[in-house]
Amino acid sequence: MDRQTLRTKTIGVLMGGASSEREISLASGRAVLDSLLRMGFRAHAIDAKERLVEQLREKAVDVAFVALHGRWGEDGTVQGLLEMLRLPYTGSGVLGSAVAMDKCVAKLVMDSLAVPTPFSKVYRADHDAAFPIPFVVKPAREGSTIGISIVREESQAAAAVQDALCYDRKLLLEEYINGPEITVGVVNGTVLPIVEVRPETGFYDFTAKYTKGMTRYIVPAPVDEPAADRAREIARTVWTHFELSGCARVDMLLDGGVPKVIDINTSPGMTETSLIPKAWQQLGRTFDELIEEILMGADLKA
Repeated sequence: MDRQTLRTKTIGVLMGGASSEREISLASGRAVLDSLLRMGFRAHAIDAKERLVEQLREKAVDVAFVALHGRWGEDGTVQGLLEMLRLPYTGSGVLGSAVAMDKCVAKLVMDSLAVPTPFSKVYRADHDAAFPIPFVVKPAREGSTIGISIVREESQAAAAVQDALCYDRKLLLEEYINGPEITVGVVNGTVLPIVEVRPETGFYDFTAKYTKGMTRYIVPAPVDEPAADRAREIARTVWTHFELSGCARVDMLLDGGVPKVIDINTSPGMTETSLIPKAWQQLGRTFDELIEEILMGADLKA
């Protein structure tokens, strides 16, 4: 959608919602809304926790800017609703959102594409939790490292699994890789500079992600050129075959110089400590330009 057309539309910024990432989504949404208003767009905040359809109609929304994180916002559900309402929206469609959100299904797709990922297995309540130590326990359909634990000793496994089961009935048990974490953002098909993430605690958990000063972000990442080229190639492959659009982020760990994907985010954060804005800034472009670029990609995916 072009700039001139968008200037005539009412933009609804979908934020909040009912997921465990509600507060982060509210922060992202407010940043997006402030940016749109600053640029002169006609925009309104829409808290997607309840009465979503009614709010969209009451405020005569023409285009939805999706700033939701986690379930019921980043997993294809809201995208499906917007498709049924015939409302253009930002970000990936139903398929890409749903597949990327489910870490277990995403693994199957990446394996079929020969995209490197850490060794893993799916765990359900009636399965065997045995896995080579150390390993990581992840709820299959959560973000922001919510419910994630590193199991370094056998005695920690049961508690880690039980904690993760509080968030999802399906878990991913994944090989622990003690290597640098990098992330590659893509905006409307453009691959952004690579960011290295260095948490002060050594583990990029919820606190390290959202507490200012707890993590160092290095852009561009000090990664040798072969690894950087491979990371960018992986991001392009994921973007294409997961049918992503708008803004997405592919998180990886370097295992002996080999980038291995650990997560795909189809609605990355837009907060002060978020990674996409940091990478975008390295291009010499402003946050407002980023938001406008994402908005211009709004459409119906079906």
